[in-house]
This record gives sequence, structure tokens and C-alpha cells, in this order.
Amino acid sequence: MRADDIQPSDPVRYGAYICLTIPAAERAAVAAADVTALANGLGLGNEYGASGGDPQRSVAYLRRVSTEPGQIDDRPLLDAEAVVHVAAPEAGPVAEFRAGLAGLLGPAARPRTLAGVVQPFSYTSASMFNFAYGHRVLQGTGRVMPSVFLVPMRKTAEWWQKQWMERHTFFLPRYDNAGRMLSEGHALAAEAGISCLLRRTYKHPVLPAPDGEYDFISYFECADDDAPVYRQVRDALRDVARNPEWRYVQEGPTWHGRRVATWAELFSDG
Repeated sequence: MRADDIQPSDPVRYGAYICLTIPAAERAAVAAADVTALANGLGLGNEYGASGGDPQRSVAYLRRVSTEPGQIDDRPLLDAEAVVHVAAPEAGPVAEFRAGLAGLLGPAARPRTLAGVVQPFSYTSASMFNFAYGHRVLQGTGRVMPSVFLVPMRKTAEWWQKQWMERHTFFLPRYDNAGRMLSEGHALAAEAGISCLLRRTYKHPVLPAPDGEYDFISYFECADDDAPVYRQVRDALRDVARNPEWRYVQEGPTWHGRRVATWAELFSDG
């Protein structure tokens, strides 16, 4: 007999970032929409007041600070002045919130939605978990950790043609026969962020993602004083001498924002 112990890959969380660009003439009406009642009706906790981890069912309101173009042209994300994050352990509340928000806002909102799932770790041994996640930063309140960065990306066709064991090796350092480190790999290149950056990644439910969609949606959250560390980690990951994996990465725009407490604050002039 053989065991039948294949580890499941079913999603444990569903999420979406709803990116909004609102015409000036519609801003007052959009700001007055009762999005709070919609979120409360679905049992979504406001992430702004959360501390010690995301609420199981959550909503967050993110207001743009700046954007930076990426290799992938995505004008709706680049131009988005606000992003709403919604997440739940089941797909239903996320879909209901998206539909309800679209109904409240009408055609003026022009949403660009980046959606995905969280699945159990696939390339993470116990040692790697202890290194990268065992002491990870949990979500703090919006006053403590107001800065956010949203970066979607795709891997190239060449990456997906590699066998999964080879792909795994790009996350670890590489050494020559004398034991000298040749490159750090993803984990060490990103080490500076472990102590101060909350990291959240949604995957497309099917990898590689279909044409025109992203494989991964990466989100980072931190205190204002730690925002330079995000940029340090980003630059280290992009350095293919340190992290050869990035030869196979195509990034969308980087969207930098701030967490605010209410829907109305997304569109206030203050």
C-alpha cells in the first residue's frame, strides 16, 4: 500500500484590491455612499483598527500617495486614487462586497480589481518558515503602520517552463564548489524586511495566470519610518546578481498609499 497524504492546496483566504479612479464631478456622491453599512452587513472588520493580525473577514481603505510605472502597462492601477481591500476565508463575502460596491457607485467608479487567493506554503520548509515567517510582522493599527505598497507581478513563460524543483532553488543562496556564496537568492535579499514589513501575497487561483492577469499580488504595510526599508528590499530583489529569480519577473505599477479609517476619507481634500 501507499500513503494518500498529498498536502492540500485549497485556498485558505480570498481577497481583492478594488482600485478606484473617481471623476471630480462624482467625488462628493461617491464619498457619501454607505460603504460602511455594506461592509458591516457582510461581517467585514475594518483593518484600520486591527492589531495582531488581519481580521478574518476584513475591509481596508487605502488612499494614494504616489505611483510608479512598471514593466507591465496598467493604467487603471497607475491612476487609481484609492484602493479598497476586502478579504475573507470564503469567496462569497468578497464577491458580495465587490458586487455591492459596484451597485453603490455605479459606472463613475471605473474599478480595476486585482483578486487572488492565499494557499498553504508550497516552497517553505520548517527552517525557511522559522527564518522568514516565524517572527513575521503582524498587522498593526493604521496609526502605527500607515504606509502601504501594492505591487502586482507576473513570472515569464521561461520561469513556468522550469521544473518545480529548479524554481525552488531560486529562493535560496547559491554556492560554488569551495563554499563561496555566488548569489543570495530571494530569501536573503529580502531579509531586511522581515523585522518591519507586513507581507501579504495573493496568488492567481491558476498558475501561470491567463494572459492579461497577474500571477501574484504583493502587498506591504509598515510604519512611516520603515518605508525606506521597503525600497531597500525592492532594490535588492531587483538586483539579479543578488537574486537571479528576478530575471523572470515582470512587475506592474507600484502603488504607494496610506491607510485611512473610513470610506469618506478616501475622497476628502484634507
